[in-house]
Amino acid sequence: MIREARSADQRRLEAIQTTALDEPWPELLEVAVDGPPLVLVLDDGGVVAYALVVPDHPVAYLAEFAVAPPAQGRGYGTRLMDGLLDRLRSRGFETVRLTAREDDERARGFYETFEFAVADRIEGHYDDGDGVVLTLTL
Repeated sequence: MIREARSADQRRLEAIQTTALDEPWPELLEVAVDGPPLVLVLDDGGVVAYALVVPDHPVAYLAEFAVAPPAQGRGYGTRLMDGLLDRLRSRGFETVRLTAREDDERARGFYETFEFAVADRIEGHYDDGDGVVLTLTL
């Protein structure tokens, strides 16, 4: 089930964030769970993945997308992304943007399956590398 995050999800989201993301941003997640950023979770008997979106209508910025490491490779990311994109479309968003590591072929390949395309390159965006801005027109 895909649903909006609740305050009770906070600890589980923090655990996923710290284990799944190279450069977690705990302060963003702390503020986001109670809004206004949108945090969707995939709950399969427990939260296994989440997407954190900062809305700037008509653009939605996907700030974090994480699947718990033990749940990776089992289709949860695809289910969550499908649900997220459907929800953003139904709310009238026109574009989704995100930033990924330029050299992270696994993440970029995942986003490309949803037809995200490279729109820009950001030199030195990460502590140890460059980033790319990916966009998707809804």
